[in-house]
Formats: sequence, structure tokens, C-alpha cells
Amino acid sequence: MRQTVAIEKLSIVSLEQQFGLKRTAETDFFSEWQTSLPTLSEYEQARVQHILSIYENFEKRAALENTVNLTVVSPLLDAAGLFLPPFYIETEKSVEIVGKDNDITIKGRLDMAIIKDSLWVLTIESKRAGFSLVVGIPQVLAYMLAAPTAQKILYGMVTNGRNFVFIKLDRYSAAPVYSQSKEFIIDQDNGLTQTLQIIKRLVGITDV
Repeated sequence: MRQTVAIEKLSIVSLEQQFGLKRTAETDFFSEWQTSLPTLSEYEQARVQHILSIYENFEKRAALENTVNLTVVSPLLDAAGLFLPPFYIETEKSVEIVGKDNDITIKGRLDMAIIKDSLWVLTIESKRAGFSLVVGIPQVLAYMLAAPTAQKILYGMVTNGRNFVFIKLDRYSAAPVYSQSKEFIIDQDNGLTQTLQIIKRLVGITDV
């Protein structure tokens, strides 16, 4: 009898068991987040500082998810040019994937967003902006596995508005293979600047 599981309850272990997903240790598999990062223009640097100032203003008040989305995530994606053609954003996108043994169906809804067809962004549904990214990584991987596109390679970003991590997935190897970047923190070690640089780098790859 097939079992239905909410995507919010997924773990990396469950994806490994149901879909054969593997995390690669090869450093060259996902070098895009470290190499050939674009230099930000003065305008983009000013946008980063403006977003950071807004974040610091709301951070003291333990901002709720919608506030974080409005004040941090959306301006960041806009600064990267993702609100203009050929990119687009879909919100509240339903997804359903079936396990390799056909005995489990995973259902869920992506709040935000699919951008073009090979770059996915997930804002974690959380009561507080400080919620761990651990819960979001298996969610975005599940959405990427189920993406109704022909692309072999997909990229994802998971954020709670303060922390950011990037993911690369190869869906069509012998088994699905993924890797992830280190975690970037908005107000530490130029984390927001590096995040914008990486988004722009991935935009350059996917904008083909």
C-alpha cells in the first residue's frame, strides 16, 4: 500500500532510501559557488548594504517569515536580476514525487519559487527567521528531483533570511547526486555580498 508523506517531514536519510540520492565528496562537482564569482557593481554593493541595514533593523524584533521574505529575500533576488525576463517566479507550486519502489508518494507545496527552470529558491516556512536550514535542504532537493524540466543539472538555494546555502543536483547520473556549499550568514564575513555573487554566478550559468 502506497504511503503519502508531507514534504516538510522529509530528511536526507529518507531521500537516500526512497530515491537513491547520494551526496558526493568530489570537490569539483560543485565548484561554481567558489570560482569565477562576478564582481559587484557599486550599485549592487549599495543594494547589499541597504538590505543588510533593513535586516539589522528587523532582526532585533525576531521578524516573522513574511517580514523576512519581504525585507531580505525579495530585494536580494531583485538585486540579482531575477524579477526580469527571461526569469520568472512562481509561488505556492504543488509537487508530487513517487519513490523508486513505487510505495511512497511525497507531496508538498513550494512557497517560493521556481526561477527559469533550473534554479530553485526555497524560503523555509518557519515562525522565526533563525530556523535551521537543516529542514529546508531535503525539501528543496525533493522539489528539484520532481522538477518538470529536462535539465540534467539543477541548482537550489535555501534560506531563512539570515542563513543561505546553495545546492547542486545531478538528476540523471546512475543515482541522483548532490553537493552543497558552506552556509553563508547575512551579517558575518561579508555573507550577504558573497550570497549575491553566487546567485549572479548561477544566473549566468542557467541563463542560456
